[in-house]
Amino acid sequence: MIDFTTIDYLKSGNERQKNAYEILTKHHIFEKLKDYSPILTGTVPIEVDIEGSDLDIICEVDLRFEEDFLDDLMFSKFIPHGTEVKVEYPILKDEKCITLNFILEGFPIEIFGQNKPTTEQNAYLHMIAEYKILREKGEDFKQKIIELKKKGIKTEPAFGMLLGLKNPYEDLLKL
Repeated sequence: MIDFTTIDYLKSGNERQKNAYEILTKHHIFEKLKDYSPILTGTVPIEVDIEGSDLDIICEVDLRFEEDFLDDLMFSKFIPHGTEVKVEYPILKDEKCITLNFILEGFPIEIFGQNKPTTEQNAYLHMIAEYKILREKGEDFKQKIIELKKKGIKTEPAFGMLLGLKNPYEDLLKL
């Protein structure tokens, strides 16, 4: 199985993965986020991304010190000067989170911070479950997921539709 806790696997991936690796390393994104245990999750790592899919980077952030996290990102020149950044504070299952969204060299990027180890966050757990399903079900299944995504269906619901899951966000965690 691929070690998704690093981005090294992107170097030998498809063209979009190689481009993502180049941008992430060129801007030292994972180095600058190293104190937050970053992991790239979502569709790009498991090759079900479509045009416009973002690079989802999850981080472990103690939200009692969210200003430190924001300062680290904004003042480390992590986000290029003049880049429009959208910061939100969604609530997931009564847990406060933080997201930063911006575009870097044509790639939409979302940095997601939650007060939980990254390998225990749902984004990572969903991706691992989806990766295993894709390996088991094969290329035809993968192409069906991509087609559903092109029709505007989010990743977890697309898996849910093809697998007959009633609540894909919860059911994927059980697989």
